[in-house]
Amino acid sequence: MSAAQALQRKFETESAAYQTIQKDYSKAVESRQRLDSQLQENKIVQEEFALLQGDANIYKLIGPVLVKQDKTEAVVNVDKRIDFIQAEIERVEKQLKDLQEKTEKKRVDLVQTQTMLQQAAGQK
Repeated sequence: MSAAQALQRKFETESAAYQTIQKDYSKAVESRQRLDSQLQENKIVQEEFALLQGDANIYKLIGPVLVKQDKTEAVVNVDKRIDFIQAEIERVEKQLKDLQEKTEKKRVDLVQTQTMLQQAAGQK
């Protein structure tokens, strides 16, 4: 196998790895957006709970049935959900940062390999 063929194979392998990292990054961005949406929905619910009077009825949809729920329990559930979502957002942010760094490193590797490939092709 010639040096040019070896470089071509290396370039193809790195290119495939780069595309995989890009797909993972896209999935992480979608996850982050979904979590953001859930966080906003839960904050709106939290604001609505703050407006309710103490004797207000709260119902939770479980399957096709509305079930009466204690206000304190509902507030605690929403608060816990918000905490969980915020923790997930932090985790996804770290994942995005890692993927961004991997993407940049792989892009630099690709450019170097491509440059070496072009130099090898120019020497023929």
